[in-house]
Amino acid sequence: MLRTLLAIAVFGTLGCWARYGQTILLQDVYGRNFPVAVLSINVLGSFLIGFLFIETLEVLTLGPALRTGVLTGFLGGYTTFSTFELETMLLVENGQALKALLYVLLSVGLGFVGVLCGAYMARNL
Repeated sequence: MLRTLLAIAVFGTLGCWARYGQTILLQDVYGRNFPVAVLSINVLGSFLIGFLFIETLEVLTLGPALRTGVLTGFLGGYTTFSTFELETMLLVENGQALKALLYVLLSVGLGFVGVLCGAYMARNL
C-alpha cells in the first residue's frame, strides 16, 4: 500500500508538471482565445489512458504500484477534466455559448477517438 501511495505521489507530480508545461507552451503559441491547451491535454490524456490501460494489462508486466502510479498518478495529475468544466462554464458566462458547445463536442468526441486509438494501437502494434 505504501509503495502504491508513493508511486501515485511521484507520478502525480510528474503529470502535473507535464500539464503545466504543455499549458504554458500552447498558450504562448496559440494564445488564450480558445482553450487549446486543455483540449489538447484532454485528447492526449484520453489517448494515453486508452493505450496504457491496455498495454499494461495485456502486453507489459508492471507491478500494481507502478501501474497505479502511471494510470492514476500521472494521468490523474495530467488530465484536466475539472478545468475543462470550469472553462466551459466561463465561456457560457461570457456569452460564448456556441464556443462552449464546440469545446464540449470537440473534447468529448476527440477524447473518445483518443481512447479508441490508444487501445487499438496497444492491441495491434
